[in-house]
Amino acid sequence: MFKAKVKAEVIKEVINVVSTLVDEVKLKITKDKVTLKAVDPAHVAMVDLELKSSAFDEYSATDCELGLDIDKLKDVLKVSKPGDVVSLTHDDGKNMLIVQLQNITRKMSLVDTAGMTDPKVPNLNLPVKVVIKTSELLQGIKSAESISDHVALVASPTEFEMICEGDTDSMSLRLPKDMLDSLEAGSTVRSLFSLEYFGNMIKSIGSTEKVLLKLASDYPVMMEYNIANNEGHVKYLLAPRIENE
Repeated sequence: MFKAKVKAEVIKEVINVVSTLVDEVKLKITKDKVTLKAVDPAHVAMVDLELKSSAFDEYSATDCELGLDIDKLKDVLKVSKPGDVVSLTHDDGKNMLIVQLQNITRKMSLVDTAGMTDPKVPNLNLPVKVVIKTSELLQGIKSAESISDHVALVASPTEFEMICEGDTDSMSLRLPKDMLDSLEAGSTVRSLFSLEYFGNMIKSIGSTEKVLLKLASDYPVMMEYNIANNEGHVKYLLAPRIENE
């Protein structure tokens, strides 16, 4: 059983996070929270999202799983305005999600969750931690997009750097420690990533002002930030590229 009311902005935040990687997702619902874990089709990136019951205006649930088509929910929210409240009700008998917004009621069939995997977040030792303004990362990504399809993230005890090198041009975003919210690094680390994946993840953050990056040399990058007025939490994991590719 699942019945809830939530502001449209909160659902939009969730959609932005998830649609970066997948079109369908399995929601795990308990009396306290909604969670999801998903891996993109290429198995390059992963998202792990948690939304507490306190993120909702009203929330009543027992343990269940819902397979959701992200595009269908996105379609419903096209007419939403700031402050709109969305009503969500699971019709277990018909396996449908009933979505009510303003004077519109949408009954959408749910996706069968039987074939959906339950990916596990790997336990990684990522010793370097950087808290950086989202606006700084967005600026770096926009500057890099015309240069190459990959980007290097480099962190040392004194600075963080995003480097993009193409055949003829290059770009560097360099932020010394005093321009970062925090920097924990015992040594210099460097990893190379797909600019498309990394850029789309950063663009999905929306209004969140800061993001935590966890790094190690030639390891995945973990990106963490809060959503829904700090009542939700997102983790992205992106696999590295090999430097000699």
